[in-house]
Parts: sequence; structure tokens; C-alpha cells
Amino acid sequence: MILAPLRGVTIRCFRESFAEALDEYGFTEAVTPFITANAGVDPLKDRELLGVSPSESALKITPQFIGKDPAALKYCLERIKGAGFDTADLNCGCPFPMVRNKFRGSGILKTRDVFEKMIATGCEVMGEGAFSIKVRLGVEKSDEFLSLISIVNSYPLRLLTVHARTAKQMYEGECDIAAFKAIADAVKVPIVYNGDAFLDSGVICGPNGAEDLSKFNLHDVMIGRGFVKSLALRDNIGELLERYIDSSVKELGSPRPVLGRMKELLAYWKDFPNWIRVWKSAKMAKTLDEFKMCCAILI
Repeated sequence: MILAPLRGVTIRCFRESFAEALDEYGFTEAVTPFITANAGVDPLKDRELLGVSPSESALKITPQFIGKDPAALKYCLERIKGAGFDTADLNCGCPFPMVRNKFRGSGILKTRDVFEKMIATGCEVMGEGAFSIKVRLGVEKSDEFLSLISIVNSYPLRLLTVHARTAKQMYEGECDIAAFKAIADAVKVPIVYNGDAFLDSGVICGPNGAEDLSKFNLHDVMIGRGFVKSLALRDNIGELLERYIDSSVKELGSPRPVLGRMKELLAYWKDFPNWIRVWKSAKMAKTLDEFKMCCAILI
């Protein structure tokens, strides 16, 4: 399984703090939350990659980039490849309007020429079977990506990861398994399913259960929210949360920015019975100490 890149959540500090849970869940790889590809801005100085040794990481780490400038992408890929990273990913799926309206993320699916140039650059720099892309079914309609399949099939991509929603849906509404199937039937590169997947008693399930994914010849499954939510049910979650808080303070140098990071995580757990009361008070906390007091029953 591949850990999904959830912006602000499945970050490096999170992965290190919850390494035990990631291993138990069965993850073998993690795609980093996206790093903006800017020419001349060293991606190795980004918090996600700073000081990271690919050979020493428990999980295989695949840096993900977002952008629409092939030259900037080339620069970034050359930097990470030189540092020992042997795979990279392009974010063609971020659904947020502020991103897609600038023709980045899922917005790049609207610019066919740029989409192809970015893939060509990625494959050229990283080499055959080392560059991947993560996409949505489309921006507004679930059949839009089908028009780009011919481009995808023309390059030696490592993986095509498809989130089975449109960008317009964001993370709401149902995943369109039929639309995903249409893409899976048409592509020649290894395909990865993403979208409301979770693990149930060791069985990987789609939105409606194991039968959703059993019909496909999948290379792998990417899970993000399903894993993050599962953490709320762990017996040692208090210990793990405290570790994450302490590591975040060390990383960021101050308790203040850590508060927002912790609230973002707890928002995933707010509907679980043992977290409802905690969330109601924790979301109102104005300091990290107040937040920790709200969670004291668990920490």
C-alpha cells in the first residue's frame, strides 16, 4: 500500500511519529505532500526532504511536485535524483480552486500540451519506470481524463494513480467506480486506486467494500484518510499523539504553529464516540497547552 499525500497531515513529522502504525497497517511507500516546482528553489531544502536519506527511510519515499513549468520540474527532479531519490510523482489531482484555477494540480488536465510536456520531462529526467502521476477522473466530469489516455500510454510511466472523484467534487460525494474502471481498462501503465479506500481486518476495501477493488488488476492501492481516521481507534493513540506533538514542536521551533497542525489532525477523528467531547473543546483551544489539557484523558 501507498500512503497518500495529504497536505498538512501525512507530512514527514507525522510519518516519523506514527511509523509503528504505518508499518502495522502495511504501507511500503509514502508519496510526500506536494512540493512546488520552482526553478532555482532547491527542493532538498523543503521541510519534507531536508536531511532525508532515501536509503535509511523505513518507507520508500517518493517526492511529489506540483507546477506547470517543465524547466522548473526538470531542475527539481535533477536535484532529488542526485540526492538518491529514484522515483518522483507529479500532482495532477489537487482539487482546490486556488490551485486548479492556475492550471496546476487538477487544473493541468485542462491544458493538454502542458500536461504532456510535464510527463515527458519527468520521464526524461527520472528514467523509464521511475516517474508517476496522480490524477482525478476529470475537473468537472468523470469522463474527462479519458481524452488524455493516449498521452499517458505514450510514456514509460511508473504508475498512474487515480482518485475516483472529479476535482469539482473535492472530497465529497461518492467515488465513481465505473469511471475508474473505464480508465483502468484503457491505460497500459500500472494503475493505482485512490478514493475512500480503507483496511478492514487485513482486507483492502473500496468505498463499498472489498468487491469494489477485486474486479481490477491493480498494481496497488493508495490510502490516506482511511488510515488517518483509523488512528483514533488505536489503544496507544495518546502516546502516539504526544510523540507527534513533541516532534512537531522540535521541528517548528515553537508551540504556536503546532496548534493548527494538531487541530487539523483531530478534525479527522471528531466523529468517533471517544473523540466527540475532546474535539468540541480542543478545537476552541487558543494555545498548545490548552489543547493538551483537552486531550489529557488520552495523553
